[in-house]
Amino acid sequence: MENETASTVEKDCPRCGKPAALCVCAGIEPIDNRVELLILQHPQEQDVALGTARLTALSLKRATLKIGLSWPSLGKVLGRSVDPKRWAVLYLGSARAPDFAGREVALLGRRGEPLADQAAAMAEIEGVIVLDGSWSQAKALWWRNPWMLKCRRVVLAPRRPSRYGKLRREPRSEGLATIEAAGLLLSRLEARPEIEQALTRSFERLLERYRAQRRAPRQPASAANSGPSSAA
Repeated sequence: MENETASTVEKDCPRCGKPAALCVCAGIEPIDNRVELLILQHPQEQDVALGTARLTALSLKRATLKIGLSWPSLGKVLGRSVDPKRWAVLYLGSARAPDFAGREVALLGRRGEPLADQAAAMAEIEGVIVLDGSWSQAKALWWRNPWMLKCRRVVLAPRRPSRYGKLRREPRSEGLATIEAAGLLLSRLEARPEIEQALTRSFERLLERYRAQRRAPRQPASAANSGPSSAA
């Protein structure tokens, strides 16, 4: 009986790492993105249910997810030689949305000011780096990897708050889920709104499943441990 009960336990999805009840992999069609995405996840980012790093990577053909605290260089992370000046790191830092003149995406200069010719600067970007974790974890990744200073810095000023809502509060209104940030960033850099739309749909399906699971009545422990019913 004990073995039978164990065999009925649903395993996490091997692709997205989420419980079966939250998996939305079946609806994902990887997008052929031109601008490459690198997600650096803090090892203590353990939100298995609502985290979106792996889901984001699965949604894009040119995406890499790495977990750790520090790497010697961008080239070491990617396993090939690249020009860091053609890459941008998404890191808000002390920048504030009112400084971006209404832009949702802005590339900054060395002193944190928006570059004068945004279109020309964005056209040069070949890849973007997104830091996955809490605000303090993202800050730790930023400071532990000084090679990021060789990259461009990009910031977001989204016109709407994160779809997380009350499920996961952000300390600043600009805070988005990794999948939301990647969708907004890539769609603006490539001028392809369908990228943001596709990633948003996947995120909304995840949130719908999560909320449905929370609303569902929990099975009493005695019933869960009683084994399969003998009724036909």
